[in-house]
Amino acid sequence: MTTERILLAHGSGGKLSHDLVEKLFARRFSNAILDRMDDSAVLEIMGRKPGATSNRQRQGNISPHSLELVGKLAFTTDSYVVSPIVFPGGDIGKLAVCGTVNDLCMSGAHPLYLSAGFIIEEGLSLDELEGIVDSMATTALQAGVAIVTGDTKVVDKGHADLLFINTSGVGIVPPEVNVSGSNARPGDVVLVSGTMGDHGMAILIQREGLQFSSHLTSDCAPLNGLVETIFASLSTEESKCLVARVHCLRDPTRGGLITTLNELAQASDVGIEIEETSIPVCDPVRAACELLGFDPLYVANEGKLVAIVTADIAQRVLEAMKAHPYGANAAIIGEVTSSHAGKVIVRTALGARRIAGMLAGEQLPRIC
Repeated sequence: MTTERILLAHGSGGKLSHDLVEKLFARRFSNAILDRMDDSAVLEIMGRKPGATSNRQRQGNISPHSLELVGKLAFTTDSYVVSPIVFPGGDIGKLAVCGTVNDLCMSGAHPLYLSAGFIIEEGLSLDELEGIVDSMATTALQAGVAIVTGDTKVVDKGHADLLFINTSGVGIVPPEVNVSGSNARPGDVVLVSGTMGDHGMAILIQREGLQFSSHLTSDCAPLNGLVETIFASLSTEESKCLVARVHCLRDPTRGGLITTLNELAQASDVGIEIEETSIPVCDPVRAACELLGFDPLYVANEGKLVAIVTADIAQRVLEAMKAHPYGANAAIIGEVTSSHAGKVIVRTALGARRIAGMLAGEQLPRIC
């Protein structure tokens, strides 16, 4: 570890965050499922083969040879500490539901059920808490998931910054889906579903009380409908189910697009090259970033995804994205290469090429 104490930057989603996870948590908790380091754990559910019952099994001793794969389950958990807890385009409750739903569908799962745990600071307005719970309920209904269990704790004033929320989620992964951050292959195409940096800049402007002529709003949204639209476009009778050619899905939250692409490049041991001019960034975000000294490609998103797919389905996936409200600004931004494994190369508007590394430290803390 580079420091003896935890810094706020350890929660930024950048290199310090990854070092903390890899050197402390992953090393001690290591197992075949966790080591994939995807947004959700994908668990294989085993059942008895038809006609496989024997005297030994009836006595409670089941042979592994009598079991077969009956399905795959995705499971994820996340905690939300965003400040402020209400922001343009959402609040901590909406963010918690969207973030967990999105982590499930980035593993190709159909989200079903969520849990919700609340750590509430003494003194929080009951009206404000009610508004956030109503927001969670509305967002869960929109996403088609049910919040089926939960927990509530209250801590002393000054010990929780108003409200923290933990959510976990489970969903079903269709048998034909095999999405993982380690699946990118040379020749694949990289797409994004829309403009980068909207959420992070909306949080910053609200937090600092800044005024801009253009209104900045978080892109916080549940993406399971968009993912299902992509899969549906590849599962028609004509296409003969090309879903398995969707290799990677990831929502570029903390650390933004570049940090996410670095994660995928390292997990798949490939290079990724992107065209800077192809990456959609809305004018208000670009202007705010230029004024405040931020790079929009490192700013968090909460309603966008990165897809890495085989070249032959890239155009079909792009069209499917654009047909959905949450993918109207989708774009193809680059490709996967066999060179410079583990690195992301950005081709600039001037034709230069630069290595774009993972976010090093703290750019904008507590944005989710």
